[in-house]
Amino acid sequence: MNQNANKYLAEEKIGKLLLKFSIPCIMSLLVSALYNIVDQIFIGRGIGYLGNGATNVVFPITIISLAVALMIGDGCAAFLSLCQGKKDLKSANKSVGNAVTLLVGMGLLMTVLFAVFKSQILYAFGATENNFVYASEYFNFIIIGIPFFVVGNGLNSIIRADGSPKFAMITTLVGCIINVILDPVAIFALGWGMMGAALATITGQIVTAICGIVYLTRAKSVRLSKKSFLPDTEIIGKFLPLGISSFLTQISIVVIMGVMNNVLVVYGARSKYGADIPLTVVGIVMKVFQIVISVCIGIAAGSQPVIGYNYGAGEYRRVRQIFMAIVKAETVVGTVALILFEFFPLQITSIFGSEDGLYNEFAVLSFRLFLSMIVLTCLQKSISVFLQALGKPVMSMGLSLLRDFVLSVPFAIVLPMFFGVEGALYSAPIADIGSIIAAAIMSAVMLKELKAKEDGAKELVPAQEVA
Repeated sequence: MNQNANKYLAEEKIGKLLLKFSIPCIMSLLVSALYNIVDQIFIGRGIGYLGNGATNVVFPITIISLAVALMIGDGCAAFLSLCQGKKDLKSANKSVGNAVTLLVGMGLLMTVLFAVFKSQILYAFGATENNFVYASEYFNFIIIGIPFFVVGNGLNSIIRADGSPKFAMITTLVGCIINVILDPVAIFALGWGMMGAALATITGQIVTAICGIVYLTRAKSVRLSKKSFLPDTEIIGKFLPLGISSFLTQISIVVIMGVMNNVLVVYGARSKYGADIPLTVVGIVMKVFQIVISVCIGIAAGSQPVIGYNYGAGEYRRVRQIFMAIVKAETVVGTVALILFEFFPLQITSIFGSEDGLYNEFAVLSFRLFLSMIVLTCLQKSISVFLQALGKPVMSMGLSLLRDFVLSVPFAIVLPMFFGVEGALYSAPIADIGSIIAAAIMSAVMLKELKAKEDGAKELVPAQEVA
């Protein structure tokens, strides 16, 4: 094992490091998000908007699985980077081995739970009388791939922290390409419909997981033995909290989708749009939103090895510089997304199939209202991930909870009572405005703390030299 394998993280130019680590991370997260989106595009053209509505109902279980995978994977990755900076190789090995054990165990457990409570889950996430059959068929097969999905995504985070972001990107990309190729074959050529879309997805997930497992046998900074995989509550207790922010970021989408789906079905049925149009449209909006969030989180999460290593090595000035670089990048991403959503909503919607006037009318309204504060969303999400990388899970978790639970959910429930189905669309921008204020305060506190540590380190150097 090379103890100095990642020493360049404290020496290379920050811009170059962010590009090297963030782009592969962005690609990995985008590909994960695209799995279901690709299914939806082909299903929308082959089956129709009821099929799309069905994938929206099932989509939350994929996000739940991703949330668990990232909690374990990102938590281990953040801890691994901190250990590398401190040269604590024993803890690094144990954390990776324990993370693998947790990923496998949780993947299998979720598959069983999803199978047992299938009907309850589908109805909880807004299944209607019209789309239940499609949703049930898709669900039955998609849960088979959950263990592979969890292992593949969790290991990707660890692989990036080990200094191989390109490998993580390629393995995920290969899985997605397989899905894209098999989707039209299974749906159109073989006529397997929803089952075919699910089987195509599963095949890609299996390939990605296998690639990740093979990588562990030749990892750069860790060497795993049988003892590494034995559960160690002390190690798990150290790295798991570091992944809570990633968990909440993803699980918040599930909570919002669950609440929104039910609200849209209830209040949509009382409007001119009916129940199925709002359910399907907002599902599409949420998936496009997931693409933007994948980019903004990819920038911050991809930088975790750089942040954690420099923080662990006491390079506090460099950590502050990384933070400012990330903020600038997130602002650009959010601005580009805002322009697309405000000026080209109909074009984006048409990717998922062409429908009638009311469908298109609600789609335009949804994009322009629900994602109107996307710039603030990007900043808030990245700050939360940055705090996680510094080993501050409480602050990170608090910021995620504020936007995605404390603000978004209540407004999604209350506003439709006064403004009908359109009221639900205002919940996200209101939550963004409230949470960015908290994010700004936490950022100021964090930067002040880093500056104090930097000054303290400067004062310590002369004293050490005299001694």
